[in-house]
Order: sequence, then structure tokens, then C-alpha cells
Amino acid sequence: MLVFPPVALKADVRDHLRNTFTNEELVSEVGEEVADREFDALLSSLSHPPSFSCVRINTHLAPPQQVQHTLQQELTGQQLGGCHGEEASLVPLPHSQLPDVLMLPILGPRRVCVLDSEVVVGAQCGSSVLRGAHVFAPGILSAPKTLQVGGLVSVFSDVENKCTRGAKSFEGQKVFLGNGVCEMSRSEVFCSKGPIRGVAVRMTDRLYITPCFDRVLPHLVFLQNLPSVVVGHVLGPRPGECVLDMCAAPGGKTTHIATLMSNQGVVVALDKIRSKVEKLRENAAKQHLSCIQAFCCNSIQAVATPTSPSQNSTWDGANGPPFPEESFDRVLLDAPCSGLGQRPNMAVSCSLKEICSYQPLQRKLFSTAVRLLKVGGVLVYSTCTVTLAENEEQVAWALRTFPSLTLQPQEPHLGEQGMLGAGLSHDQRRLLQRFHPRMRGGVASDGHTPMPCLDDADSDTIGFFIAKFVKS
Repeated sequence: MLVFPPVALKADVRDHLRNTFTNEELVSEVGEEVADREFDALLSSLSHPPSFSCVRINTHLAPPQQVQHTLQQELTGQQLGGCHGEEASLVPLPHSQLPDVLMLPILGPRRVCVLDSEVVVGAQCGSSVLRGAHVFAPGILSAPKTLQVGGLVSVFSDVENKCTRGAKSFEGQKVFLGNGVCEMSRSEVFCSKGPIRGVAVRMTDRLYITPCFDRVLPHLVFLQNLPSVVVGHVLGPRPGECVLDMCAAPGGKTTHIATLMSNQGVVVALDKIRSKVEKLRENAAKQHLSCIQAFCCNSIQAVATPTSPSQNSTWDGANGPPFPEESFDRVLLDAPCSGLGQRPNMAVSCSLKEICSYQPLQRKLFSTAVRLLKVGGVLVYSTCTVTLAENEEQVAWALRTFPSLTLQPQEPHLGEQGMLGAGLSHDQRRLLQRFHPRMRGGVASDGHTPMPCLDDADSDTIGFFIAKFVKS
């Protein structure tokens, strides 16, 4: 079986994460050996891509069957970097419980021969290559001095962030991603006049075969991780409502909410980075969704205070932040987090201090969300991380801090129940939804990878967490 090394973590981060998955409450339930095995499997899974790419359909513009047919036509003939038989089997399949989702199998890892000439890319670039991207010039760290247009190279990812940009070779820890054809020379990639854009290596023989969605039906499909699509359905927005997405950029969940509302009502999207807000507006316009109002705002400051200028006691849906309390029917807080559930992830560079900084930030945002939510309204909290502190512990804190909140069942519920360790009852954990990455098998004896089973699509995902509350 061909495997990557587990995701590279700093020693104290690894210990912190291990403590999460071997906490006393969990170990007493499943045993220390099982808990250790689950933790090791998690780290291994994180360095591989999921078994399927998830594509969300813009049902506001076209029905699912039509988009499925159109997407298949677009992908037919796309050079994916594998043999013809493998590429021909990449057919978009409808999800059994999500009518606006198509699933495309990711084939791999495959047996690919390593070439003599090699290019080394950064970990982020390497992760993108594993999800179907080509190698863009800014991602290259090391290239041989003989690198020329048309040359064949093997592409490796630097997993420890130790390769110096511009190096002619690199002997540190690296992971093989596949082979490609150079579209730029070394002098072009490391141009002295400044960073150059564009594809530098076009992948022709990939370790994982998956379509590239760059400029593919941008108004009809949105490449989005499966749990991120589940969040929109769990929130359950309805036409005519006022909905707030507190940390919205780049707008995948925002546009999904607007689509589920049939573009009727108001969806307010906030993000504190102006360039990301502009990107969100572009995505909304691309998908013909006019009900989205995007504002550059730190969501912690999105609720009006008695001293806020020119704010009425009720919100008419026209003005930007800050908003009066209890302005929104539904609030989505897809909170900033440590991102330790993202896949594929060769290496995590953040420090333990940075990881621990997210919990207090999330609580400030959550407090604002509760104030902005109407009585009877729905609040959904989600993260793309696997830590207990940012997930189940936040739920336990919220239930203690806000007596008006109660946990609610989630529909659909495709993930597992909440994890032990935060003191939540069995009934409370059963109402939570945690996606716990589980990697499928490897290369078959003939050198090819078996087609992934659609039944595995709901479990072999990124790490993700969802909690749903109602304010009484």
C-alpha cells in the first residue's frame, strides 16, 4: 500500500492533539489502545485527500439532472493525469440524501515512477496538486538549473517548510505527488523582476486522479467539501427570512444559503478582510444571487450598542452593521478555527499558542451571534477542525452561558455523534455532528486503485463539526 507520512505537526501541537483523543472520559469508554489507534489513523488520513470531490449545484439556475449532464460533458476529455480507462470512470454521481450535490471519485494513490529531474513545491501547493490543480509558479521552491520548457519532472512537496526558495535541489523530508511537463524555465519561475504567475508544471501523471474545476461551469457548480454543504441544510433557511453569515468569505456557504432561500429574503455576509468580501461579491454575482448583502466588518462588533449612531431598534434589511439585537431569523457562525481537519494537509505550521488562541475568539463571536438572533431563531456553529476545545467544549460552554439556547436535532445527519471529553451527556452528543476523517484502502496488486464506493463518501471527508441551537 502506498501511503504518505502522517501530517507533520510541531511536537507540542501533536501532544496537545493526542491529549484530545486520549482524554480520560474517552479512554474509559473505548480503552487506551483503541483511542491511540484512532488518533494515529486520523493523522494518516489528514495527509491524503478524501475519496470523493463534492460539487454543489446552483439549483437557483438549473435543476440537478441538467447540471449533472452538463458537468459530465465538460469533464469528458479533460487531461487529468492518468490512463484513459481511469479518467473515463470519473462520472459525477448524485448524493443519496443531498439533492444539490454531485460526487466525483478521487482515484489513488496510484503507482507512478519517479523521474531523475525533480521540482519541490510548498505544502499548500502540494495539497492543491493532490486535489486536481497544476503547479503554479509561486508554489515552486526548488528546481534544477536544467529546468526547461517541455522537460519532464517529478513533483515533490516540502512537508517541513525547510526548503529555501530558489534552491537547485532539496534533500529534506518531501512527499512525491506525481509527474508533469514544464511550461516555464527555471529563470522564468525565479524571475528577478518579481513573482511570476501562471502554470509552471502541467501535471500529466498524478498520484491521485481528480478533475480540475478551474473555470468549469462557475455559475452552475461550486467545489465545496461535503460537510460544508451539510451545514447549509442543517441551518435550514427559508425564502423571505433574514439570515446572517458571520464569517462568510469566500462565500461557499453564503451562496448556498441564498440558493436554499430561492434568492428570496436577505442574506447578510460579513468578513473583516476587504479583499475577501470583494471575492464573495464576485461569487454571488457569478451565481446570479441578488439577495446577498456583503459587508466588511469584524463580526464581534456587528451588534449595535446603546451608543451606536443612527441605529433603530428594529432592522429593515437595508442598513449595514452594526445591527440591533434580535435582527436575524437564522445565524451561521462558521468560526475561525485551527483548521486541523482540512485535507489533504501535509504539514501544519501553526504553533500551539496559535491553536489555543481560537477558543476565546470563537466565544466572543458566539456571544454576538446569540444577541443578534431572534427568539425562536436558529443558530448553527461549525468549524473545520478536530479539537475538543473548539468543538464539544464550546457547546458545553454555550449551554452553561446562555440558558435560552437548546441543542436541536440536525437534518441531514451524515457524520458521527459528538466526542467524549467535554462533559456532555449522551443525548447532547447525539445531537451534534462530527465528521471524523477515515482513509480508504490503497493500491491493488495490479497497480491500480479500486474505485471508491459512494457509501464511503460521508465518512471519508475532511474533519468537521456542526452544532445546531434554538433560542427560546
